[in-house]
Amino acid sequence: MSESAELTALYSAIEETARVMGVACSRTKVWPVLTAYQQVMDQAVISFRAQTGPRGTGDLDCRWTMLPKDLDPYAVALASGLAAETDHPVGTLAEQIHGQFPVNGYGFDFGVAGGFKKTWSFFDAAAPHSVAALGDLPSMPRSVSENLGFFTRHGLADLVNTVGIDYAKRTVNLYFARPSAEAFAPEGIQSLLRDAGLPEASEQLLHFSEQAFGVYTTMSWDSSKIERVTYAARTVDPLGLPVDVDPGLARLVNEAPYDTTGRQFVYGVSATPKGEFHKIQSYYQWHDRVVAMLEPVDA
Repeated sequence: MSESAELTALYSAIEETARVMGVACSRTKVWPVLTAYQQVMDQAVISFRAQTGPRGTGDLDCRWTMLPKDLDPYAVALASGLAAETDHPVGTLAEQIHGQFPVNGYGFDFGVAGGFKKTWSFFDAAAPHSVAALGDLPSMPRSVSENLGFFTRHGLADLVNTVGIDYAKRTVNLYFARPSAEAFAPEGIQSLLRDAGLPEASEQLLHFSEQAFGVYTTMSWDSSKIERVTYAARTVDPLGLPVDVDPGLARLVNEAPYDTTGRQFVYGVSATPKGEFHKIQSYYQWHDRVVAMLEPVDA
């Protein structure tokens, strides 16, 4: 299949998936993104992502990950006019991360309605970096370094393996590689959420986290607080997880206009000040090399 045919097939899948999810798909938002990154499409792991709660209203995200380490997705977005230059520190954070730390690969998200949104910088899973070192970057939110004690108390301070930057919402995600099993035990989860000033975990979250492979936190430049803590699990049967799956998320499982046979889903539950929200990631283009990144903690 030629590049143009591959892009056309992907756009058709995006358009139909958006229809299934009840989201208006904007070709003027989507097609420029596809053409800007078409040279790495064959290498990318491509997925669709939906979530409940106010952050998930009115859009459907398409995520490309496992991109080669010689391609900076934010630089491409700026050069292609998908993102605008800004004086906010969010605009220089990725450059500082890439200049200070070895990066194994990249990723990015765009919304079918909202356009380019996020980037992901993946470190070597066997050599994660410290919260302290990342917090020293001039453009990193001060909330990262201000919460160093929190990360230390919960055994996460030296385990950062991925940084996500949300340019639209101006937040940063820190993902942690292989926390101890205690971090996913009920007492560990409740202790962490209590320490973060978040509501106590529901029974669903406690049961769900028994299958989790990862945890990440969300912080911003506007507050010293940890805004969200999310637990994620890999599964071939998201509807069989011990959670009440939102009907909208279930549509992405049951009615996706592409074959998910033999592929994984990633399901997440976020603890926030306003309650727990759910999210799901369904894979359109899968590569086996992603499996190692999604192993449960006890593997």
